[in-house]
Amino acid sequence: MAAPPVLVPPSELRAYQISPGDTVKLVVLAGPATGSSTTVVFEIWEPGGAQPPNSHPDSAETFVVLAGSAVAHSDEHALKLQAGDTLVLQPGSVHRIVNASDAERLYTLTVMASDGGFADLITNGSPVPLDAQDLAVLGGSAL
Repeated sequence: MAAPPVLVPPSELRAYQISPGDTVKLVVLAGPATGSSTTVVFEIWEPGGAQPPNSHPDSAETFVVLAGSAVAHSDEHALKLQAGDTLVLQPGSVHRIVNASDAERLYTLTVMASDGGFADLITNGSPVPLDAQDLAVLGGSAL
């Protein structure tokens, strides 16, 4: 018999910063803890926020921009992103996404296939709160 489906209601979501002082909050929506080898993350960049350069040797990473605008850097490439865009980063690329706005947050859904320890990296970080705006974007009412 197959395992039952897993439902994660918004009330159970927890946001984290990987390192103190980070300007990006991450919420694991699905991953190894829910029985998936693919991790799905809701990411929130503060105005002007950015990730540090990072790489995933065995995982492709896909970002779907829900709201806001950004500049994505991947190896020697730089691309402008806006709401509705989908960015696919290849395994091994060294990449960084920077929120292009000094006033608005950037929101993405991020899919990491395969997880490669990404969910654990996130949930071993520092818990931070989600606010009403974050939950509204995730729920689709702010789009």
